Amino acid sequence: MMLAIFVTVNVQPEHVDEFMVVSLGDSEGSVRDEPKCYRFDINQDEDVPTRFFLYEVYQDEAAFQHHLTTPHFLKWKETVEPWFVGELEITRMKTVFPSESGWQAQKPALLKF
Repeated sequence: MMLAIFVTVNVQPEHVDEFMVVSLGDSEGSVRDEPKCYRFDINQDEDVPTRFFLYEVYQDEAAFQHHLTTPHFLKWKETVEPWFVGELEITRMKTVFPSESGWQAQKPALLKF
């Protein structure tokens, strides 16, 4: 089983558009540059447009810890942290489906637009 992280982020209303742009850079960098990052989704709440949900999947704890040291993550954190409203809510999970080979198989398609 892989490690999945579900993060709820609330941002200041005046920074919603900027948050989306900067977060896209982090998510693309994660799946493009981190061999053991298999998913990095950004979702916006339909009813509360200042609330975002990040869903990330890593091969293991070491891969997640590596993510926290990457240039794209550090740039994201430095830029968006002042825009946060309240604390991040972080839920850690073990993936059940897809299988490890399923996660690995779908990774190449994540950066195709």
